Parts: sequence; C-alpha cells; structure tokens
Amino acid sequence: MTEFKSNTVDIQKPASEIYHFLNNFNNFEKLLPDQVINWQVSDDTCSFTIKGMADLALKMGTNRPNNSISYQSITPSPFDFSLDFDLTEKESGTLVQSQLSAQLNPMLKMMASRPLQNFVNLLVEKLKEILEQKA
Repeated sequence: MTEFKSNTVDIQKPASEIYHFLNNFNNFEKLLPDQVINWQVSDDTCSFTIKGMADLALKMGTNRPNNSISYQSITPSPFDFSLDFDLTEKESGTLVQSQLSAQLNPMLKMMASRPLQNFVNLLVEKLKEILEQKA
C-alpha cells in the first residue's frame, strides 16, 4: 500500500462543521481540481472522470463524527484506494490532514506519485479556502 499524506492545514472552524461539509458528497465536488468532468453523486457514492487519466468512483467508508471521514474506491476505479480526512480540534480551530492509500503497481506508482501528492494537498487547501470564506 502506497500512502500520500497532505500538508496539515489549520482551519478556523469547529471540527463538527468540517465533518458535516465532508460528509456530503455534494460538497466534495467543490474540492476537486478543474480537470474533473462527468461528476455524478448520490447519497453515499460519487463518480467522476479526471480528464485524460481515469474514471473514479467513491463510497462513504467508516466515519467517526468530528474526528475522521473515509471514502473508499469502488468500480470503475482503476486501482483500490481509500481517501481519509483526519480532524483534530483545538481551541481556535481544527487541524485537517488528508491521506490517500492506494494499491499501485510499481509502474503506476512511478507515474502517479507526484499527481496524487499534489491532489491530497489540493484537497485540504481548497477545504480551508471554502470553509473560511463562509460567514
């Protein structure tokens, strides 16, 4: 299993608000890069295409309210992976880190490492930007 951990960001919001935002796949779309097309969502799954790369699909995993959110890959994703957000509430906000754990063969690992690392960093940066803009 190959793991990609994002930078930790400090979001000036309570963990409960961040958890609620991440627990809704309709909000997850707002965190994705511009290269994402064909977005589809239901209550507990979503699917999308990263232009020129792959079709991906996720379902909600095991979540711990106000502590962690987990998404699990489902078909048609080209490899098994999980995407987790860890929330650590502190006095003046919440520390958030995302982690993608993927079953990658050596060739795919070599090709995808930089884009996947950038992806997990982008997720937490956009999360901070979106939530701190909200009044």
